[in-house]
Amino acid sequence: MEKFRVLKTPAVPLPEEDVDTDQIIPARFLKSTSREGFGENLFRDWRYDSEGNPIKDFVLNNDKYAGKVLVAGRNFGCGSSREHAAWALYDYGFRAVVSSFFADIFKGNALNNGLLPLQVSDEFLKKMLADIKEKPSTLVKIDLKDQRISLEDGSSEEFKINSFKKMCLLKGYDDIDFLLSQKDKIKEFEQQHVEF
Repeated sequence: MEKFRVLKTPAVPLPEEDVDTDQIIPARFLKSTSREGFGENLFRDWRYDSEGNPIKDFVLNNDKYAGKVLVAGRNFGCGSSREHAAWALYDYGFRAVVSSFFADIFKGNALNNGLLPLQVSDEFLKKMLADIKEKPSTLVKIDLKDQRISLEDGSSEEFKINSFKKMCLLKGYDDIDFLLSQKDKIKEFEQQHVEF
């Protein structure tokens, strides 16, 4: 996974509430066990009509919006527990999703796959969406080390994150990478506690 330090990027607004994992990546695209290739079907039924033509009004088809941050409405990632939803968002190019509430399983899946689910207050989320709508080039700055999200006008908010998952994101580790990084300590512990 990529190391996550400071991200400064425009953002894509998706003010819909209660976006579930089937809307993020429809079940008919879950035939692969590899994490790659899911981005092309991210929000498939919202991005394309039944004949595969882009739906002009959908935000991912709108050239004025781009960036590595998706700013979504409340209760993002609800529904089924499919990890593919986090894979699809990451494969598309998002490195963070901002919302005022995340479903717990989605939040865990995102963190395990290098995607930061950043929870802000309802008020800050409303301001972000308004600023991005008014000025699509608005830059969002996410400083993971300081746990702060900021907008161009100086407004900012602190966010919470599990300290272990924060360390993993900062170092670009998944859970296996973390265990491998500890192998010398594990070996030393085993040698000290082996009974003969």
